[in-house]
Amino acid sequence: MKSLKSGLIILGSVGLLFLGSCSNANQTANTENSPTASTLTTQAPSVSASPATKTDSGHGASHGGQVVETGSYHLEFVPDKEANGTHMDLYLQTGDNHAAVPNAKVTAQVQLPDGQQKTIPFTYDAKDKHYTGLLNEKASGQYQVKITADIKDEKATGRFNFNR
Repeated sequence: MKSLKSGLIILGSVGLLFLGSCSNANQTANTENSPTASTLTTQAPSVSASPATKTDSGHGASHGGQVVETGSYHLEFVPDKEANGTHMDLYLQTGDNHAAVPNAKVTAQVQLPDGQQKTIPFTYDAKDKHYTGLLNEKASGQYQVKITADIKDEKATGRFNFNR
């Protein structure tokens, strides 16, 4: 009888270990060198995207940031630490031929590491064909960024993060 109980306990423990290892298989690491992009929305229902870092391919040259393709738009977010804060670039392009979209109203909702929210307006740099914004925060930690681009009567939203 004791060997039956011992056998059931061992079998149950092995089963729990197996289930625990399977449930952790889909988690991803979020490091400073490998930021992730997450949920996107357009006028259509929500679309979830996996993290992606693109290289020069059929989709065009990457700028080294977090890339998200949603609906008919391609968004690439590139944060760059500077002495006075963080310079943020957004490459907003059409999804089919990756032509720059110059006529959008772009804003970023940034959640600081302490939980505060800041709204940062972006301006279009016609020379470099991308949108820029400056976050005047120097606190260390993870920043959550939600970028909204209003393009005529369409809306493209991308969620990104970065560490400082």
